[in-house]
Amino acid sequence: MKARKIYNRIAILRKEKALTRKDLAGKIGVNFQTVGYLEREEYNPSLDLAFRISEVFKLPVDLIFSTEPLKPLSELIIEKYKSKLD
Repeated sequence: MKARKIYNRIAILRKEKALTRKDLAGKIGVNFQTVGYLEREEYNPSLDLAFRISEVFKLPVDLIFSTEPLKPLSELIIEKYKSKLD
């Protein structure tokens, strides 16, 4: 069976936290090149690695990873804000 493409927000979240690829790699226990592969969506993380990444960013896994293209975070915030106004 062919693996599904996993989309992610790692690069955006890493930049928000002012982390280099090396910094993030050290926190999750992988080589910094692996972080690059993940960010470019050339490599799907294991479930364990996905959880380690979510722990670094203190976000649920499903806000970082998806099998569908991810909406920009600003769009999600606007949608949530609008739903509260309705």
